[in-house]
Amino acid sequence: MSGFGRDPQVLEISANAGVVQARQMVRALAQECRLSLVEQTKLITAASELARNTLIYGGGGTMTAVLVDERGRRGVRLVFADQGPGILDIDLAMTDGWTSGNGMGLGLSGSKRLVDDFVLDTAPGQGTTVTITKWAR
Repeated sequence: MSGFGRDPQVLEISANAGVVQARQMVRALAQECRLSLVEQTKLITAASELARNTLIYGGGGTMTAVLVDERGRRGVRLVFADQGPGILDIDLAMTDGWTSGNGMGLGLSGSKRLVDDFVLDTAPGQGTTVTITKWAR
């Protein structure tokens, strides 16, 4: 596949337009990776929520997107990073149904359920990085 092994694409998320661009970029990569339509929708939905979180709660940041091939599996990996205040209560933020009221209501836990791999790295005052991967079936 042509996209595998190429350099990651970095997208600045500093306004609502960045959230829209993130969805478009993720859709194109998901199609290139040959994710099923259902898996594409799950990944795009999670990416949209995380991009919005990056903008609203992190004050803006980046999404790094790359096609990956590990142990014979193809996938799309996305890294959302900001230098915002970080998450004070990770357990609360990861609670099903919890939302601050500004997002789509999926929250971090909903985004985690939509993808295959989910890693949250955050600390108060040190920003937040969320790495997600969706594997082709």
